[in-house]
Amino acid sequence: MKDIPLSEITLRKYEKPVGLEKRELVRKICLSLGLLQLGDSRDVIVDILMVLINANKNKEKLSSEEIGQRAGESRKKYSLETKGLAESNIRRQLKRLRDNMLIEKSENKYYLLEHSSLSEIFENRIEKFIIPRTIERIKEYLGELERD
Repeated sequence: MKDIPLSEITLRKYEKPVGLEKRELVRKICLSLGLLQLGDSRDVIVDILMVLINANKNKEKLSSEEIGQRAGESRKKYSLETKGLAESNIRRQLKRLRDNMLIEKSENKYYLLEHSSLSEIFENRIEKFIIPRTIERIKEYLGELERD
């Protein structure tokens, strides 16, 4: 057996989302889903996800270059440093979003999974699919431990 997880999930609970502007709301979502760690100064994933959420309104599919450009515009709008916008980092962050089943890629273009809302994706992929199977596997380990 290997110590490589088949899947991995981090969930965090924060205060109620009252009075947050959009970027801060997306940042809290990233923190809540384990896409961003507390105190991370490199939070370009927030801008990338926000770009994809905005593009989803028009069912747009965006290349990594377009996502990087729009993320840069977003960061400038919020007076944030433009570090982390290198093409290699944009692709790395997109892979993380794909690995977490939030986005998909077709013909080198990225978009929210099935052009669904983020809440639908969370409910259908994470809440109904990943969490129950993860809990089931943990229970298998606990049951195996109790057999000894």
